Amino acid sequence: MDTITPRMLREAIAAHPQSSLQDALLVFCAMIAALLLALQYDLFYFIDALSSAQRKISLAEAIFLTALLAAGIVTFIVRRLSDQRRDIALKVAAEMELRELTTMAMQDPLTGLLNRRALIAALETAIASPPANGSQYALFMIDLDHFKSVNDVHGHAVGDQVLEVVADRFKGAARPSDLVARIGGDEFAVLAYNVDRETARKIGSRFLESLTRTIGAGGHAHKVSLSIGVALIPEDGATAEEALRNADLAMYRAKERRNGLVFFAPNMNQQKQIA
Repeated sequence: MDTITPRMLREAIAAHPQSSLQDALLVFCAMIAALLLALQYDLFYFIDALSSAQRKISLAEAIFLTALLAAGIVTFIVRRLSDQRRDIALKVAAEMELRELTTMAMQDPLTGLLNRRALIAALETAIASPPANGSQYALFMIDLDHFKSVNDVHGHAVGDQVLEVVADRFKGAARPSDLVARIGGDEFAVLAYNVDRETARKIGSRFLESLTRTIGAGGHAHKVSLSIGVALIPEDGATAEEALRNADLAMYRAKERRNGLVFFAPNMNQQKQIA
């Protein structure tokens, strides 16, 4: 049982002034009634002059009135503490609901991965705090090649099953510190922390290898390949928008070359302008 302290009672009263006033008035009325009855029967001054029978009645009345007053005070305290507990419970419930809504707003509903909004937020945080040990961050933009045909031939329900398997395999391929997100229909992204170019290449290779096995869905075996573009941060992007754009350019170059993994190079921007 919780210990009742004067501070707890004061906070409960301050939080519920109207109901506290109502209960206080009831207790006050009970006290006035008790005082009037005591004066009526001269309980305080003439108790020695009463007969034994009268004295027993007066004592019984006094005990009753005292118990009534004590019950009123206890009820007042219990109600205040109950109000306080209810307020705390409502506050906790509201905070939990807010956390759930925040999680939903940052999560892809199909795969359970983070969504584009969460990726951009993490990317902005990473860019604002570059690693101090000379390493970099790596942003991988991943596109599933020819995934549209899965939806067209087998339907979106089967396509969703394939995406769920892809997400699970990506989570298995990622390091514990890597952030994996689904940012579009068949587009994924990974933000890897504290890497160099070679480490980033090895991470990208793990994602490629994760889909070398076919995916069973809808009674068929589906072969899914990847095109991955990589932008290193801060080398290839001083802002989240620039990093995303450059990783996208590298990913489209990977699709053109049918090369699974391509790092961004400055000449890609020049070639895009010429085109």
